[in-house]
Amino acid sequence: MIEAGIVTAIRARLTTALAPPPGDLRPLRVDGHVAGWLDVHRAARALRFDGVFRDDGDGIALAPALDTAAARTHALDRVARVLAAEGALSAWRDEHYAVAQEFGAPPWFELERAAARYFGVRTFAAHVNGLVRERGAVEMWFARRSPAKAIDPSQLDNLVGGGIAAGSSVPATVVKEAWEEAGIAANLAQTAVAAGAVHVCRLQPEGVQRETVFVHDLWLPADFEPQCHDGEAVAHQRVDRVTAARLIARTDGADVVTADASLVVLDWLMRQGAIPRASPDFAALDALRHPDSARWD
Repeated sequence: MIEAGIVTAIRARLTTALAPPPGDLRPLRVDGHVAGWLDVHRAARALRFDGVFRDDGDGIALAPALDTAAARTHALDRVARVLAAEGALSAWRDEHYAVAQEFGAPPWFELERAAARYFGVRTFAAHVNGLVRERGAVEMWFARRSPAKAIDPSQLDNLVGGGIAAGSSVPATVVKEAWEEAGIAANLAQTAVAAGAVHVCRLQPEGVQRETVFVHDLWLPADFEPQCHDGEAVAHQRVDRVTAARLIARTDGADVVTADASLVVLDWLMRQGAIPRASPDFAALDALRHPDSARWD
Protein backbone atom coordinates (compact mmCIF):
# COMPACT_ATOMS: atom_id res chain seq x y z
CA MET A 1 0.00 0.00 0.00
CA ILE A 2 1.03 3.58 -0.64
CA GLU A 3 1.31 5.52 2.59
CA ALA A 4 -1.49 7.96 3.35
CA GLY A 5 0.67 11.08 3.16
CA ILE A 6 1.72 10.32 -0.41
CA VAL A 7 -1.86 9.57 -1.43
CA THR A 8 -3.04 12.88 -0.01
CA ALA A 9 -0.21 14.70 -1.83
CA ILE A 10 -1.24 13.04 -5.11
CA ARG A 11 -4.80 14.18 -4.57
CA ALA A 12 -3.72 17.75 -3.81
CA ARG A 13 -1.43 18.01 -6.80
CA LEU A 14 -3.79 16.46 -9.37
CA THR A 15 -6.87 18.27 -8.08
CA THR A 16 -5.09 21.49 -8.96
CA ALA A 17 -3.42 20.29 -12.17
CA LEU A 18 -6.61 18.73 -13.55
CA ALA A 19 -9.08 21.38 -12.39
CA PRO A 20 -11.98 21.75 -14.85
CA PRO A 21 -12.17 24.85 -17.05
CA PRO A 22 -14.01 27.98 -15.91
CA GLY A 23 -17.62 28.36 -16.88
CA ASP A 24 -17.19 31.31 -19.25
CA LEU A 25 -15.97 29.37 -22.29
CA ARG A 26 -17.75 29.68 -25.64
CA PRO A 27 -18.94 26.56 -27.48
CA LEU A 28 -17.92 25.85 -31.06
CA ARG A 29 -20.86 24.19 -32.79
CA VAL A 30 -21.15 22.07 -35.93
CA ASP A 31 -24.64 21.20 -37.15
CA GLY A 32 -25.96 22.06 -33.71
CA HIS A 33 -23.47 19.81 -31.90
CA VAL A 34 -20.73 21.12 -29.61
CA ALA A 35 -17.38 20.30 -31.21
CA GLY A 36 -15.09 22.49 -29.09
CA TRP A 37 -14.71 25.20 -26.47
CA LEU A 38 -12.86 28.53 -26.72
CA ASP A 39 -12.17 31.31 -24.28
CA VAL A 40 -13.59 34.75 -25.03
CA HIS A 41 -10.47 36.09 -26.76
CA ARG A 42 -9.97 33.05 -28.99
CA ALA A 43 -13.66 33.02 -29.91
CA ALA A 44 -13.46 36.70 -30.89
CA ARG A 45 -10.39 36.04 -33.03
CA ALA A 46 -12.11 33.12 -34.74
CA LEU A 47 -15.07 35.30 -35.70
CA ARG A 48 -12.75 37.52 -37.72
CA PHE A 49 -12.24 34.66 -40.21
CA ASP A 50 -14.93 35.62 -42.72
CA GLY A 51 -16.81 32.74 -44.25
CA VAL A 52 -15.57 30.23 -41.70
CA PHE A 53 -17.24 31.09 -38.39
CA ARG A 54 -20.39 32.96 -37.41
CA ASP A 55 -21.75 34.26 -34.13
CA ASP A 56 -24.11 31.71 -32.57
CA GLY A 57 -25.46 33.62 -29.61
CA ASP A 58 -23.58 32.18 -26.65
CA GLY A 59 -20.84 30.77 -28.87
CA ILE A 60 -19.62 30.41 -32.42
CA ALA A 61 -20.53 28.02 -35.23
CA LEU A 62 -19.01 26.97 -38.51
CA ALA A 63 -20.54 28.76 -41.47
CA PRO A 64 -23.52 26.91 -43.04
CA ALA A 65 -21.77 26.89 -46.42
CA LEU A 66 -19.14 24.55 -44.92
CA ASP A 67 -21.51 21.61 -45.09
CA THR A 68 -19.10 18.72 -45.68
CA ALA A 69 -16.20 17.32 -43.70
CA ALA A 70 -13.84 18.07 -46.59
CA ALA A 71 -14.94 21.71 -46.82
CA ARG A 72 -14.63 22.23 -43.08
CA THR A 73 -11.22 20.57 -42.99
CA HIS A 74 -9.93 22.75 -45.83
CA ALA A 75 -11.25 25.96 -44.23
CA LEU A 76 -9.90 25.11 -40.79
CA ASP A 77 -6.52 24.24 -42.23
CA ARG A 78 -6.30 27.77 -43.66
CA VAL A 79 -7.36 29.19 -40.29
CA ALA A 80 -4.80 27.11 -38.42
CA ARG A 81 -2.00 28.27 -40.70
CA VAL A 82 -2.88 31.91 -40.09
CA LEU A 83 -3.05 31.34 -36.33
CA ALA A 84 0.29 29.54 -36.43
CA ALA A 85 1.86 32.46 -38.29
CA GLU A 86 0.51 34.76 -35.56
CA GLY A 87 2.22 32.61 -32.91
CA ALA A 88 -1.10 31.56 -31.42
CA LEU A 89 -0.55 27.80 -31.65
CA SER A 90 1.90 25.30 -30.22
CA ALA A 91 4.49 23.77 -32.58
CA TRP A 92 3.06 22.73 -35.95
CA ARG A 93 2.75 18.94 -36.24
CA ASP A 94 1.60 18.50 -39.85
CA GLU A 95 -0.76 15.80 -38.60
CA HIS A 96 -4.52 15.89 -38.21
CA TYR A 97 -6.91 14.82 -35.48
CA ALA A 98 -10.38 13.61 -36.46
CA VAL A 99 -13.04 15.64 -34.64
CA ALA A 100 -16.27 13.73 -34.16
CA GLN A 101 -19.17 13.28 -31.76
CA GLU A 102 -17.47 10.18 -30.36
CA PHE A 103 -14.35 8.12 -31.02
CA GLY A 104 -14.59 6.28 -34.33
CA ALA A 105 -17.68 8.16 -35.53
CA PRO A 106 -17.64 9.88 -38.94
CA PRO A 107 -15.70 13.11 -38.37
CA TRP A 108 -17.24 16.53 -38.62
CA PHE A 109 -13.81 17.67 -39.80
CA GLU A 110 -10.09 17.08 -39.35
CA LEU A 111 -7.86 19.61 -37.61
CA GLU A 112 -4.12 20.18 -37.38
CA ARG A 113 -2.92 18.86 -34.03
CA ALA A 114 -1.32 22.16 -33.07
CA ALA A 115 -4.76 23.80 -33.18
CA ALA A 116 -6.60 21.19 -31.11
CA ARG A 117 -6.33 23.01 -27.79
CA TYR A 118 -6.95 26.42 -29.36
CA PHE A 119 -10.40 25.21 -30.44
CA GLY A 120 -10.88 22.93 -27.44
CA VAL A 121 -11.82 19.88 -29.49
CA ARG A 122 -11.89 16.42 -27.96
CA THR A 123 -8.77 14.43 -28.78
CA PHE A 124 -7.82 10.84 -28.12
CA ALA A 125 -4.50 9.30 -27.12
CA ALA A 126 -3.03 5.92 -26.25
CA HIS A 127 -0.61 5.58 -23.32
CA VAL A 128 1.26 2.50 -22.14
CA ASN A 129 2.54 1.64 -18.67
CA GLY A 130 5.83 -0.17 -19.24
CA LEU A 131 5.99 -2.73 -16.42
CA VAL A 132 8.65 -5.17 -15.25
CA ARG A 133 8.51 -7.95 -12.64
CA GLU A 134 11.71 -7.85 -10.61
CA ARG A 135 12.43 -10.01 -7.55
CA GLY A 136 8.75 -10.46 -6.77
CA ALA A 137 7.92 -6.77 -7.13
CA VAL A 138 6.61 -4.66 -10.01
CA GLU A 139 8.56 -1.72 -11.40
CA MET A 140 7.54 0.92 -13.92
CA TRP A 141 9.43 2.71 -16.67
CA PHE A 142 9.23 6.49 -17.09
CA ALA A 143 10.49 8.51 -20.05
CA ARG A 144 11.90 12.03 -19.85
CA ARG A 145 10.48 14.28 -22.52
CA SER A 146 12.85 16.18 -24.76
CA PRO A 147 13.54 19.79 -23.76
CA ALA A 148 12.56 20.64 -27.34
CA LYS A 149 8.97 19.45 -26.84
CA ALA A 150 6.42 22.25 -27.27
CA ILE A 151 4.30 20.98 -24.37
CA ASP A 152 5.69 19.86 -20.98
CA PRO A 153 9.37 19.93 -22.04
CA SER A 154 11.80 17.86 -19.92
CA GLN A 155 9.05 16.47 -17.69
CA LEU A 156 8.66 12.79 -16.96
CA ASP A 157 6.08 10.85 -18.94
CA ASN A 158 4.67 7.38 -19.41
CA LEU A 159 7.05 5.09 -21.28
CA VAL A 160 4.84 5.25 -24.37
CA GLY A 161 2.14 7.73 -25.26
CA GLY A 162 0.82 9.58 -28.27
CA GLY A 163 -2.19 11.16 -29.88
CA ILE A 164 -4.33 9.06 -32.20
CA ALA A 165 -4.09 10.67 -35.62
CA ALA A 166 -6.99 10.85 -38.06
CA GLY A 167 -7.40 7.53 -39.83
CA SER A 168 -5.44 5.59 -37.22
CA SER A 169 -6.63 3.30 -34.43
CA VAL A 170 -5.77 2.61 -30.81
CA PRO A 171 -3.78 -0.60 -31.51
CA ALA A 172 -1.92 0.97 -34.43
CA THR A 173 -1.01 4.00 -32.31
CA VAL A 174 0.30 1.77 -29.52
CA VAL A 175 2.53 -0.15 -31.93
CA LYS A 176 3.76 3.00 -33.71
CA GLU A 177 4.53 4.97 -30.55
CA ALA A 178 6.04 1.97 -28.76
CA TRP A 179 8.68 1.63 -31.45
CA GLU A 180 9.31 5.34 -31.98
CA GLU A 181 9.48 6.29 -28.31
CA ALA A 182 10.94 3.20 -26.64
CA GLY A 183 12.23 0.80 -29.32
CA ILE A 184 9.62 -1.82 -28.47
CA ALA A 185 9.13 -4.27 -31.35
CA ALA A 186 5.66 -4.65 -32.80
CA ASN A 187 5.23 -8.26 -31.67
CA LEU A 188 5.87 -7.21 -28.06
CA ALA A 189 3.84 -3.99 -28.28
CA GLN A 190 0.86 -5.99 -29.52
CA THR A 191 0.74 -7.79 -26.16
CA ALA A 192 -0.18 -4.56 -24.37
CA VAL A 193 -3.41 -5.09 -22.44
CA ALA A 194 -6.13 -2.44 -22.74
CA ALA A 195 -7.09 -1.24 -19.26
CA GLY A 196 -9.84 1.29 -19.89
CA ALA A 197 -9.55 5.05 -20.23
CA VAL A 198 -9.02 8.21 -18.21
CA HIS A 199 -10.24 11.66 -19.13
CA VAL A 200 -8.74 15.15 -18.99
CA CYS A 201 -10.64 18.42 -19.33
CA ARG A 202 -8.72 21.53 -18.21
CA LEU A 203 -7.68 24.99 -19.32
CA GLN A 204 -4.06 25.28 -20.48
CA PRO A 205 -2.02 28.16 -21.94
CA GLU A 206 -2.64 26.73 -25.42
CA GLY A 207 -6.41 26.53 -24.87
CA VAL A 208 -8.67 23.78 -23.58
CA GLN A 209 -7.29 20.25 -23.31
CA ARG A 210 -10.16 17.78 -23.67
CA GLU A 211 -8.59 14.37 -24.06
CA THR A 212 -9.56 10.75 -23.57
CA VAL A 213 -6.50 8.59 -22.89
CA PHE A 214 -6.81 4.88 -23.64
CA VAL A 215 -4.66 3.15 -21.03
CA HIS A 216 -2.59 -0.01 -21.56
CA ASP A 217 -0.33 -2.19 -19.44
CA LEU A 218 2.66 -3.81 -21.13
CA TRP A 219 4.88 -6.37 -19.41
CA LEU A 220 8.47 -6.06 -20.51
CA PRO A 221 11.47 -8.38 -20.04
CA ALA A 222 13.60 -7.64 -16.99
CA ASP A 223 16.57 -6.85 -19.22
CA PHE A 224 14.65 -4.48 -21.53
CA GLU A 225 16.28 -1.08 -22.04
CA PRO A 226 14.21 1.61 -23.84
CA GLN A 227 15.69 3.25 -26.92
CA CYS A 228 13.97 6.32 -28.34
CA HIS A 229 13.95 6.57 -32.15
CA ASP A 230 12.07 9.83 -32.71
CA GLY A 231 13.91 12.19 -30.37
CA GLU A 232 10.87 12.83 -28.18
CA ALA A 233 12.46 11.20 -25.12
CA VAL A 234 16.00 11.85 -23.93
CA ALA A 235 16.29 9.46 -20.96
CA HIS A 236 14.45 6.72 -19.10
CA GLN A 237 14.26 5.50 -15.54
CA ARG A 238 12.74 2.42 -13.90
CA VAL A 239 11.27 2.80 -10.44
CA ASP A 240 9.36 0.78 -7.87
CA ARG A 241 5.69 1.33 -7.11
CA VAL A 242 6.23 3.61 -4.13
CA THR A 243 8.66 5.80 -6.07
CA ALA A 244 6.16 6.02 -8.93
CA ALA A 245 3.57 7.29 -6.44
CA ARG A 246 6.01 9.82 -5.00
CA LEU A 247 6.84 11.08 -8.49
CA ILE A 248 3.24 11.81 -9.47
CA ALA A 249 2.81 13.73 -6.21
CA ARG A 250 5.66 16.14 -7.04
CA THR A 251 4.74 19.71 -7.87
CA ASP A 252 8.17 21.08 -8.72
CA GLY A 253 11.74 20.13 -9.49
CA ALA A 254 13.32 18.14 -12.28
CA ASP A 255 11.18 15.03 -11.81
CA VAL A 256 7.67 16.38 -12.23
CA VAL A 257 5.47 13.98 -14.21
CA THR A 258 3.10 15.44 -16.78
CA ALA A 259 -0.47 15.71 -15.50
CA ASP A 260 -1.97 13.29 -18.01
CA ALA A 261 0.81 10.74 -17.45
CA SER A 262 0.32 11.14 -13.70
CA LEU A 263 -3.35 10.32 -14.16
CA VAL A 264 -2.40 7.15 -16.07
CA VAL A 265 -0.01 6.12 -13.27
CA LEU A 266 -2.64 6.90 -10.64
CA ASP A 267 -5.13 4.74 -12.53
CA TRP A 268 -2.62 1.87 -12.48
CA LEU A 269 -1.96 2.26 -8.75
CA MET A 270 -5.68 2.18 -8.04
CA ARG A 271 -6.29 -0.81 -10.28
CA GLN A 272 -3.49 -2.67 -8.48
CA GLY A 273 -5.04 -1.98 -5.08
CA ALA A 274 -2.05 0.12 -3.99
CA ILE A 275 -4.51 2.80 -2.82
CA PRO A 276 -7.14 1.12 -0.65
CA ARG A 277 -10.81 1.88 -1.12
CA ALA A 278 -10.92 2.73 2.57
CA SER A 279 -8.60 5.68 1.97
CA PRO A 280 -10.32 9.03 2.64
CA ASP A 281 -8.85 10.21 -0.69
CA PHE A 282 -10.06 7.27 -2.80
CA ALA A 283 -13.36 8.76 -3.99
CA ALA A 284 -11.75 12.07 -4.98
CA LEU A 285 -8.96 10.28 -6.85
CA ASP A 286 -11.46 8.07 -8.65
CA ALA A 287 -13.37 11.18 -9.71
CA LEU A 288 -10.16 12.60 -11.19
CA ARG A 289 -9.82 9.51 -13.38
CA HIS A 290 -13.41 9.76 -14.57
CA PRO A 291 -14.62 13.35 -14.16
CA ASP A 292 -18.17 14.38 -14.91
CA SER A 293 -17.54 15.99 -18.29
CA ALA A 294 -21.18 16.30 -19.40
CA ARG A 295 -20.87 20.10 -19.18
CA TRP A 296 -18.20 20.01 -21.91
CA ASP A 297 -19.63 17.33 -24.25
